[in-house]
Formats: sequence, C-alpha cells, structure tokens
Amino acid sequence: MSSDSMAGATPAGTNLRIVAIVSSTFVSMLCIGMTLTVLPPWMNGPLGFDAVTVGAVISLQFVATLLSRPFSSQMADRLGAKRVVLLGMSGCALNGVLILMATLSIQWPLASLVLLVLSRLVLGVSQGMIGTGSLSWGIGLVGPALMSKVISWNGIAGFGALAIGAPLGAVLAQGLGVMSMGLFIVLIGGLALALAWRRPASPIVSGKRVPFAHVFRVVAPYGGALALSSVGYGVIATFITLYYADQQWDHAAWGLSAFGAAFITARVLFAGTVNRFGGYRVTLVCFMVELAGLLALWQATHPGVALLGAILAGLGVSLIYPALGVVAVAKIAATSRSAALGAYSVFLDAAVGLTGPLAGFIASRAGYSNIFLAAALCSLAGWALCVGLYTVSIRRRARARRQALSEDRATSSSLESQPQS
Repeated sequence: MSSDSMAGATPAGTNLRIVAIVSSTFVSMLCIGMTLTVLPPWMNGPLGFDAVTVGAVISLQFVATLLSRPFSSQMADRLGAKRVVLLGMSGCALNGVLILMATLSIQWPLASLVLLVLSRLVLGVSQGMIGTGSLSWGIGLVGPALMSKVISWNGIAGFGALAIGAPLGAVLAQGLGVMSMGLFIVLIGGLALALAWRRPASPIVSGKRVPFAHVFRVVAPYGGALALSSVGYGVIATFITLYYADQQWDHAAWGLSAFGAAFITARVLFAGTVNRFGGYRVTLVCFMVELAGLLALWQATHPGVALLGAILAGLGVSLIYPALGVVAVAKIAATSRSAALGAYSVFLDAAVGLTGPLAGFIASRAGYSNIFLAAALCSLAGWALCVGLYTVSIRRRARARRQALSEDRATSSSLESQPQS
C-alpha cells in the first residue's frame, strides 16, 4: 500500500485529502474576492466608465458561472472531476493574464474594457468548473458517506477565501497598483494548478449518464428550498451595511463579520449532524434558526439585536446547503453525481443573483428593514417546502416497508403450502 493510500485510510488522512481538494475552491474564490474589491473602483475611476457599465461587467462572472454549470458538471462525469478542476485553475490564471493586459491598456479604455469583459467570462466559467468539480472530486476520493463533510468544508474554503480576498486585493492595489493583483492571480492560479496536478484523481463511475434535464427536474424541489434559504444570505451580504447606516448605527462591519463567523463555526462544529440525524431534520432546524435571525434583524431597535440576528442567520444558513445536497444527490445515480451537484448549485447561483436587485427594489419602496422581513418569509416558505418533501419521503419509506413485509409474508405462505418431501 502506498503512503497516500495509507493516509487516506485514517481519519486524519481523509481530512487532509478533503482539505487538499477544496483548496482549489479557496484559490478560485480568493481571486473572485480580490477582483470584486479592486475592479469596480478602477473601472469607475481611471477608466472612466459609469456605474451601469461597471455593474454589468462585474455581473458577467456570475452569469457565466450560472450558464456553465450544466456543461461543466456533465464534463466532470464524463472526463473526470480532476480534469475539470485543472481546466478551471488554468482559467483562473488566464483571468489574471487578462487583467494584466487590461492594466497595460489603460490609455485605451475601450480595449481595457473588452479585456476585462473576457476576464470576467473566463473567471465565471472557471468557477463553475472548480465549484462542481472540487465537490465531485472530493466525494469520489473519500466516499459518498462523507459527502456532507466535503460540501461543508468546500463552503468554508469559499467563504473564507472571499473574506480574505477582499482586503488582500485592496492592499495590493493601493500599495502596488491594480497590475500587482493581476500578477498575484497569475502566480497563485499557476501554483494551485501545479499542486492539483499532483493529487490523485477520483475514479470515473462507468455506466449510463442521466440527461441533465432529468437531473434538474429531480433536484429542483431541493434546489428550490436551497434558493429560498439563500435569500437571507443574499440580503445580509448585500444590504446589512446600508441597513446599519440607515439606522444610524456604527460598526456595520461587525454584523457581516458575525454572520460569516457563525456560518463557518457551524460548518466546522456541526457538519457531522447531517449523517447523524439526516438531511431533512437538520434542514428543518436550520430554517427555524435562520427565520429567527431574520426576524430579529427586521425588528431590531438596537445594534446588539441586529448583531444577534446576523449570528442566528449565519448559523441557520450554514448547513442547509450540505444537508439538502446530500438528500438531492442521493436521488441521482452515481454516474451523474457531478450533474446533480451542478444542477443543485444552479439554484444557489440564481437566488444570490436575483436577491440583490429585488431586495433593492423593496428597500427603495418600503425601507431597508423590510428586506429582512421578505427574506424571513422566503425562509418560512423554504421550511414549509422542506416539511412537504420530508413528509413525502416518510410516506414512501413506510409504503416500501409495507410492500416488502407483504412480499415476505407471501413468500412464507408459498413455502408453507408446498408439500413436504
């Protein structure tokens, strides 16, 4: 047995394998966090483009991720998750090259803009490949029994990278210029590609692939519940600083930091509860915790109450993705596991993308506090949908047990009626 195999046979070795795989997600989200901080003011300032253009260019990355999910997930099932992640890491490095070229073309703003558009599209497709590929790669290496841990740790890597990438990008741009950020992305993308190349590939499951349209239909109810839970995340990430300002409270960053800290803490400490209690039960509890947090934010009259609401919302949101993901992926054959993960993630992408403009419309008409009420109603709807799915699941299991018992009785009766030799 190789040393690598021996390591994988121990809990510590298994954890190291998961960390090694989700590090690709960390690098890709680090690149995203850096660009989200640096590129908008640079496009609006030195390049001289208006806010509409800036918003459109930045949002291209999220659109590209959403649209590329079906393609990248099916590619992972057919060619192997490792290959897809390697392609994604190559795209991250290419994104850095395009940013470098854009900074060198600053005297020609339109050319620089075109290069930035290409960089956002490349980064978006790359994130779609890495996000789904890393999950499938990790699950393939450590086994479906640890699926919830892989999903949870992958989310920790992504969320942590966003939190680190934002200030890191700002420091690089302010100290050394935007060009330094592009160069850093090229270097870290190339390093991550080299490291991922050396890691063992997960086996490609042979057999018939399920059409993506069928996978999407099966996963849709669980993805719908995930989308409803993600509205809370979207409004807090986008509007909590504006909400604090509207209430004339100081230290708005504390609310966002508390949400993020609670999110990561719950995933670290409670990821095992999905296997212990089941995805449905964990999801139902999490929806109630998220609902309590969003209602506290809606009714907050003191920043301390808002801070508590952000913590509860972070705790609630954290485990819904892995808990429902385990249930959803189990409905699809292992040959199309990546397609199931990709279809499931589409709902998260769509929910976060739509939450911003819709919540902004609500805030402009009814005030910032009421966007948390709207998110709470979405959370309640997600809880109700999950209750319905859980009820159907219980009835199906009960019907299957009754049918199996009836067949056993019929077999026993048939044996008893046969003449004895």
